[in-house]
Amino acid sequence: MGRISIAYIHEGKWPPGSVDIHIIQKSLRKAVFVAILLIPFACIFLSLKEISATLILWRFQLSGLLVILLLLLWNPVHKESVIIMPAFGVQLETHYTSGRIIRRFIPASEILKPVLLECVTPVTCYWSLSLLVRGKEELVLVFKELHPPMKMLLPVWKALCASIDNKEGPDTCGEGEGG
Repeated sequence: MGRISIAYIHEGKWPPGSVDIHIIQKSLRKAVFVAILLIPFACIFLSLKEISATLILWRFQLSGLLVILLLLLWNPVHKESVIIMPAFGVQLETHYTSGRIIRRFIPASEILKPVLLECVTPVTCYWSLSLLVRGKEELVLVFKELHPPMKMLLPVWKALCASIDNKEGPDTCGEGEGG
Protein backbone atom coordinates (compact mmCIF):
# COMPACT_ATOMS: atom_id res chain seq x y z
CA MET A 1 0.00 0.00 0.00
CA GLY A 2 0.99 3.64 -0.30
CA ARG A 3 3.10 5.43 2.25
CA ILE A 4 1.39 7.48 4.92
CA SER A 5 2.76 11.01 4.64
CA ILE A 6 3.30 13.29 7.60
CA ALA A 7 2.91 17.07 7.53
CA TYR A 8 4.56 19.59 9.87
CA ILE A 9 2.70 22.78 10.84
CA HIS A 10 4.19 25.58 12.95
CA GLU A 11 1.54 27.98 14.22
CA GLY A 12 3.02 31.34 15.09
CA LYS A 13 -0.18 33.35 15.68
CA TRP A 14 0.79 34.31 19.23
CA PRO A 15 3.10 37.14 20.37
CA PRO A 16 6.79 36.15 20.22
CA GLY A 17 7.93 34.29 23.33
CA SER A 18 4.45 33.52 24.67
CA VAL A 19 3.19 30.32 23.01
CA ASP A 20 4.84 28.13 20.36
CA ILE A 21 2.70 25.43 18.70
CA HIS A 22 4.13 22.58 16.61
CA ILE A 23 1.80 20.03 14.94
CA ILE A 24 2.67 16.74 13.26
CA GLN A 25 -0.29 15.58 11.17
CA LYS A 26 -0.83 12.29 9.36
CA SER A 27 -2.15 12.42 5.82
CA LEU A 28 -3.70 9.28 4.36
CA ARG A 29 -4.35 10.75 0.90
CA LYS A 30 -1.55 8.90 -0.91
CA ALA A 31 -2.22 5.61 0.86
CA VAL A 32 -5.97 5.78 0.25
CA PHE A 33 -5.51 6.73 -3.40
CA VAL A 34 -3.13 3.85 -4.10
CA ALA A 35 -5.26 1.38 -2.14
CA ILE A 36 -8.44 2.43 -3.93
CA LEU A 37 -6.71 1.82 -7.24
CA LEU A 38 -4.87 -1.41 -6.47
CA ILE A 39 -7.30 -3.51 -4.44
CA PRO A 40 -10.22 -3.47 -6.91
CA PHE A 41 -7.91 -4.41 -9.77
CA ALA A 42 -6.54 -7.29 -7.73
CA CYS A 43 -10.10 -8.46 -6.97
CA ILE A 44 -11.07 -8.30 -10.64
CA PHE A 45 -7.99 -10.10 -11.92
CA LEU A 46 -8.18 -12.80 -9.27
CA SER A 47 -11.82 -13.52 -10.05
CA LEU A 48 -12.26 -16.39 -12.51
CA LYS A 49 -15.82 -15.58 -13.56
CA GLU A 50 -16.95 -12.98 -16.05
CA ILE A 51 -18.15 -9.92 -14.22
CA SER A 52 -20.67 -7.27 -15.24
CA ALA A 53 -19.76 -3.59 -15.27
CA THR A 54 -22.13 -2.89 -12.36
CA LEU A 55 -20.46 -5.49 -10.19
CA ILE A 56 -17.05 -4.05 -11.05
CA LEU A 57 -18.17 -0.58 -9.93
CA TRP A 58 -19.57 -1.96 -6.68
CA ARG A 59 -16.30 -3.77 -6.02
CA PHE A 60 -14.39 -0.53 -6.58
CA GLN A 61 -16.54 1.33 -4.07
CA LEU A 62 -16.69 -1.40 -1.42
CA SER A 63 -13.00 -2.22 -1.55
CA GLY A 64 -12.11 1.48 -1.35
CA LEU A 65 -14.29 1.93 1.72
CA LEU A 66 -12.83 -1.21 3.27
CA VAL A 67 -9.28 0.06 2.76
CA ILE A 68 -10.09 3.46 4.30
CA LEU A 69 -11.72 1.76 7.28
CA LEU A 70 -8.72 -0.55 7.77
CA LEU A 71 -6.28 2.38 7.59
CA LEU A 72 -8.24 4.27 10.23
CA LEU A 73 -8.47 1.26 12.54
CA TRP A 74 -4.83 0.31 12.05
CA ASN A 75 -3.46 3.62 13.36
CA PRO A 76 -6.23 5.80 14.76
CA VAL A 77 -3.96 8.79 15.55
CA HIS A 78 -4.73 11.79 13.34
CA LYS A 79 -2.20 14.27 14.73
CA GLU A 80 0.11 14.99 17.62
CA SER A 81 1.03 18.47 18.77
CA VAL A 82 3.41 20.22 21.14
CA ILE A 83 2.34 23.49 22.73
CA ILE A 84 5.32 25.25 24.30
CA MET A 85 4.56 27.89 26.92
CA PRO A 86 7.96 29.06 28.19
CA ALA A 87 6.66 30.48 31.45
CA PHE A 88 4.50 27.45 32.29
CA GLY A 89 5.64 24.29 30.52
CA VAL A 90 4.85 21.99 27.62
CA GLN A 91 1.49 20.47 26.68
CA LEU A 92 1.58 17.31 24.55
CA GLU A 93 -1.61 16.41 22.67
CA THR A 94 -2.63 13.29 20.75
CA HIS A 95 -5.70 13.65 18.50
CA TYR A 96 -7.46 10.45 17.41
CA THR A 97 -9.67 10.04 14.33
CA SER A 98 -12.57 9.21 16.66
CA GLY A 99 -12.38 12.76 18.05
CA ARG A 100 -10.81 11.78 21.37
CA ILE A 101 -7.93 13.99 22.54
CA ILE A 102 -5.38 13.05 25.19
CA ARG A 103 -3.45 15.94 26.75
CA ARG A 104 -0.38 15.71 28.98
CA PHE A 105 1.12 18.77 30.68
CA ILE A 106 4.71 18.92 31.90
CA PRO A 107 5.63 21.96 34.04
CA ALA A 108 8.69 23.93 32.87
CA SER A 109 10.35 23.48 36.27
CA GLU A 110 10.36 19.69 35.81
CA ILE A 111 11.85 19.60 32.28
CA LEU A 112 15.60 19.13 32.44
CA LYS A 113 16.39 18.81 28.73
CA PRO A 114 14.88 17.85 25.35
CA VAL A 115 16.71 14.94 23.73
CA LEU A 116 16.83 13.65 20.14
CA LEU A 117 17.32 9.89 19.97
CA GLU A 118 17.79 7.43 17.15
CA CYS A 119 15.52 4.40 17.66
CA VAL A 120 16.53 1.13 16.02
CA THR A 121 14.20 -1.87 15.76
CA PRO A 122 14.70 -5.13 13.85
CA VAL A 123 12.48 -3.73 11.08
CA THR A 124 13.11 0.01 10.93
CA CYS A 125 15.09 2.99 12.20
CA TYR A 126 13.61 6.38 13.11
CA TRP A 127 14.31 9.50 15.17
CA SER A 128 12.44 10.32 18.35
CA LEU A 129 12.12 13.47 20.43
CA SER A 130 11.94 12.95 24.20
CA LEU A 131 12.01 15.05 27.33
CA LEU A 132 14.25 14.34 30.29
CA VAL A 133 11.93 15.06 33.22
CA ARG A 134 12.94 15.54 36.85
CA GLY A 135 11.77 12.66 39.07
CA LYS A 136 10.96 10.24 36.21
CA GLU A 137 13.08 7.21 35.45
CA GLU A 138 11.98 7.03 31.80
CA LEU A 139 12.11 9.63 29.06
CA VAL A 140 8.79 11.22 28.08
CA LEU A 141 8.14 10.80 24.35
CA VAL A 142 6.93 13.96 22.66
CA PHE A 143 5.39 12.14 19.67
CA LYS A 144 4.22 8.74 20.95
CA GLU A 145 2.40 7.38 17.88
CA LEU A 146 3.68 9.20 14.80
CA HIS A 147 7.35 9.00 13.90
CA PRO A 148 8.15 12.21 12.03
CA PRO A 149 11.46 12.50 10.17
CA MET A 150 14.41 14.42 11.60
CA LYS A 151 13.71 17.52 9.47
CA MET A 152 10.35 17.89 11.30
CA LEU A 153 11.72 17.09 14.75
CA LEU A 154 14.58 19.58 14.59
CA PRO A 155 12.50 22.82 14.74
CA VAL A 156 10.47 21.40 17.65
CA TRP A 157 13.65 20.41 19.47
CA LYS A 158 15.17 23.88 18.90
CA ALA A 159 12.01 25.56 20.20
CA LEU A 160 12.05 23.33 23.30
CA CYS A 161 15.72 24.14 23.90
CA ALA A 162 15.02 27.87 23.54
CA SER A 163 12.09 27.74 25.97
CA ILE A 164 13.84 25.83 28.74
CA ASP A 165 15.98 27.82 31.13
CA ASN A 166 19.11 25.65 31.17
CA LYS A 167 21.81 26.37 33.72
CA GLU A 168 24.46 25.69 31.05
CA GLY A 169 23.02 28.36 28.73
CA PRO A 170 21.12 28.20 25.44
CA ASP A 171 24.13 27.30 23.28
CA THR A 172 24.88 24.02 25.06
CA CYS A 173 21.40 22.46 24.79
CA GLY A 174 22.25 20.60 21.61
CA GLU A 175 25.81 19.50 22.23
CA GLY A 176 26.27 15.78 21.80
CA GLU A 177 22.73 15.03 20.65
CA GLY A 178 21.20 14.47 17.27
CA GLY A 179 24.47 14.49 15.31
